[in-house]
Amino acid sequence: MKELFEHRARRAGGTTALVHGDRRMTYAQLNAAANRLAGHLLRQGCRRGDVVGVCVRRSCELVVALLAIVKCGAVYLPFDPSWPDERLHVMFGIAGCDRVVTDRPDDLTPRLPGRRVIDVSTSDGDGSANPAVTVLATDIAYINFTSGSTGRPKGVPIQHRSVVRLVHDARYTRLDEKTVTLFLAPVTFDAATFEIWGALLNGGTCVLYPGGFIRLSELRRVVRQHSVSTVFLTTALFNTMVDEDVDALGTVDTVLTGGEAHSLPHVDKALAHYGAGRIVSVYGPTECTTFATYYPLTGPQPEDRPLPIGRPIQNTRVHVVRDDRLCEPGETGEVCLSGPGLSPGYAGMPEETARRFVDHVLDGVTERLYHTGDLAYFEADGVLVFQGRDDDQVKINGHRIELGEVQHVLTGHPDVRQAFVTVHVTGTGERVLMAFAVSDGTSEVLRDHLKRRLPPYMVPAVIEVRESLPLSAHGKVDREALLSSLRTVP
Repeated sequence: MKELFEHRARRAGGTTALVHGDRRMTYAQLNAAANRLAGHLLRQGCRRGDVVGVCVRRSCELVVALLAIVKCGAVYLPFDPSWPDERLHVMFGIAGCDRVVTDRPDDLTPRLPGRRVIDVSTSDGDGSANPAVTVLATDIAYINFTSGSTGRPKGVPIQHRSVVRLVHDARYTRLDEKTVTLFLAPVTFDAATFEIWGALLNGGTCVLYPGGFIRLSELRRVVRQHSVSTVFLTTALFNTMVDEDVDALGTVDTVLTGGEAHSLPHVDKALAHYGAGRIVSVYGPTECTTFATYYPLTGPQPEDRPLPIGRPIQNTRVHVVRDDRLCEPGETGEVCLSGPGLSPGYAGMPEETARRFVDHVLDGVTERLYHTGDLAYFEADGVLVFQGRDDDQVKINGHRIELGEVQHVLTGHPDVRQAFVTVHVTGTGERVLMAFAVSDGTSEVLRDHLKRRLPPYMVPAVIEVRESLPLSAHGKVDREALLSSLRTVP
């Protein structure tokens, strides 16, 4: 990543790299700014392989910080200031993170005792010289933390070669000097990997969406003003756009969308408006660096099957496995991924790594596979069709959530004797988290307990306190009975 970007900066330094509102930065300006911050980090003792936390608002300075850390050969760990202090301490402990780059040092310094907090505006030198640091393809570029089923967040380290694999010679969309991507996702969400590096490692332009909250009117304005060519939307945001302003992205060449199962009515309406080939469904876990498969929409979809998740992107292999053998077409099994996009494993979690990342002999060839927990089957033409999951992991608004982690934290409250967490689909098709607890406390007390320990997106929309939880004939919590007796309808 370091060498690829620096090559672009030398080759076309006057080309626009970043746009944020009325501000523009060329490749030469971005490279120099990143060199200055990298120089300061190196003089402060930052070394290759060190983990550096990043908490900067979406701005040119955020991209400068990420690039500076990459130039040091270090690892960036993005986090959100709304996350509870306890979660941050756990994350930093797992990752071995002892310094943070931020645009709000006064706010974070008291929250992160014992860690060096560095203002993103600090810099050394004139920025003309790139740091003399060698970065290998197998070095770690960043760590994303996702929800963990044991109550402990899972750190997913991603190598430089995995990011390059995602954005180099892409099959799923055009990525070159003429590409203009929209940086819309939170930097803590792995979609940002595509949005930022898809442009900057190919000589294109990255347009930063202004503000933290997405408004379709503002999205439309930004896309048209800056001639954005490629946009990624989570499934939920895509559906909202189709319902409220389907023409908001009418000038965009490619709309990538994924993160949850798609609504066929929304897909068909968008297809009728945009035409064939402009909407691409994408699928992929964080452990395989953002995207693993893609499916361009070329016509109306059959109503008797879900929208396919398609074929593998470049330098990626997809296997459907059942009982340690490859499935035949039409046979449902677990989706397993291989190739240079795979993470080396979970930070500080060797047992979980050994469970999910496994060497298998398939057709006489040994491959390291990531077991996604997703179920699917191949159609006869090689297209992959998603069939759900084999565990309690869900995605809501693009965020991956282990229901077990939310339940674990909830039952950690001393007044909770039993708890159950599930997902409810509202009448408008929105997926929301629901929690039920047998407790002497109130819903408000339990909500405060969760807010102190979990990111906002993991706190259930509805928490109901019950005297008991209904059980099925098999002795398990009866989910349907709970949902049918809702007191609060989300």
